[in-house]
Amino acid sequence: MVLGYRAVLAVGEFRAVLLAHALSMLGTVVCELALSVLVYRLTGSPLLSALTFALGLLPYVAGGTVLSAVADRFPARRVLVVCDLVCACCAVGLALPGVPVAGLLVLRCLLAVIAPVFVGTRAATLSDVLDGPERFVLGNSALRVTSQGAQLGGFGAGGLLLTVVEPRAVLGLTVGTFLASAVLLGLGTRARPARDSTVAIASLTGIRQLFADRRIRALLLYAWVPPLFVVVSEVLLTPYVAAVGEGPAALGILMCGMPIGAIGGSLLAGNLLSHRSRVRLSRPVVVLATLPGLGYLAQPSVGWALLCQIGIGCGIVYRFGLDDWFLAAVPEELRGRAMTLLTAGMMTTQGLGMALAGLAAEFFPVHLVIAGGGAVALLCVSGVVSQLGRPR
Repeated sequence: MVLGYRAVLAVGEFRAVLLAHALSMLGTVVCELALSVLVYRLTGSPLLSALTFALGLLPYVAGGTVLSAVADRFPARRVLVVCDLVCACCAVGLALPGVPVAGLLVLRCLLAVIAPVFVGTRAATLSDVLDGPERFVLGNSALRVTSQGAQLGGFGAGGLLLTVVEPRAVLGLTVGTFLASAVLLGLGTRARPARDSTVAIASLTGIRQLFADRRIRALLLYAWVPPLFVVVSEVLLTPYVAAVGEGPAALGILMCGMPIGAIGGSLLAGNLLSHRSRVRLSRPVVVLATLPGLGYLAQPSVGWALLCQIGIGCGIVYRFGLDDWFLAAVPEELRGRAMTLLTAGMMTTQGLGMALAGLAAEFFPVHLVIAGGGAVALLCVSGVVSQLGRPR
C-alpha cells in the first residue's frame, strides 16, 4: 500500500504546522523582495540590493552552530512561537521609516540567524507529530512543496503589491504573517518537553558529536553538496536571458522552472511511489539532476532552458532518501541540533554557490559557467553518493 500525502494531512497538528509554515514562508519571501527594492531605491546600488538576498543565506551558519542547542534544550512549541515573534519584531523594524540601510541589513541578518533554529526545531518535532519514518519523510516533503508554492505566490504577490504600495508598507504587511504563524503554532500544536533538559551539552559540543559519526558526516555532505550547484543556473538566469536577447517576461518564465520541477517531482513521488521506492530513487535522482545543467553548453532558447530548469528542480526528490537515512542515523537527544545544522549547511552552501557562480560569470560567458557548474556537480555529487555506503 502506497502511503501518500493524505496520510500526513489527516493529522490535525501537522495541518497547523503546514499552514503556519506557508504563512511564515510567504512573509519571508515578500519581505526579501520588498527589502531588496527598498535598499535599491535608497542606495541605487545593485550590489547592496543583491546583498539583501545573500544575507538571507550566509548568516545561517551562525544560527546553525552557536544556537543549534536551543532546538533540544527548550520545549519545541515555545521555541517556534518565540522565533516567529522575533521575526515579527524584525519586520516591524524593517518597516519603520528612517531606518538606515545598515540597520536594514542588520535586521535581515538577524532574520537569517533565527531561521535555522526555527527550521531545525520544526523538523525535529515533526518526528513526534507524525508517527514513523515514512510519515516523517512525507511530512518534510509536504513542507518543501509548500515552500516552493510560497515562493511562486510570494514573488508574484509581492511584485504586484510593490507596483501600488511603497516597500515599507509591504514590509509592514509581513508582520501579520509572522504573528499568524505564531498563533497557529501556539494553539495548534501540543506542548512537549525539551529533549535535553540539562545545560551541560552546548551547541558546539553537540555538533562535535555529530561530526564524530562517519555515517552522519556522509549524510551531511549528501545534504550540502547538491544545493551548492543547484543555485548556479538560477542565480545566473538574469544575465543569461539578457545574453540570449530576451526580456523580463522570459526571465519570469525561467524563474518558475525550478519550483515547478520541485513541486511536480515531489507530488508524483509522494503520491505514486511506495516509501521504499522513494528512498531507493534518492541516489540516482540526485546524480541525474546534474545533467540538465550541461544542456546550457548549447546556449538553449528559453523553451529548452525552461525544460533544463524543470529537470534540475526534479532533483529535490532525493530528499526522500536523505530525510529517511538522517532520521535513522541521528540519536534522538541530538535530533534538534542535527536538523538545525543540516538546514544551516544547506543554506550556507547555496549562498556560497551563488557567490562563486556570480564571480565566474564576471570572467566567462554565462552559458559556459552554468554548463561548467553542471559538469563539476556531476563529479562532486557522484563522489558524495559513492561515500554513502549501504543504507542502514
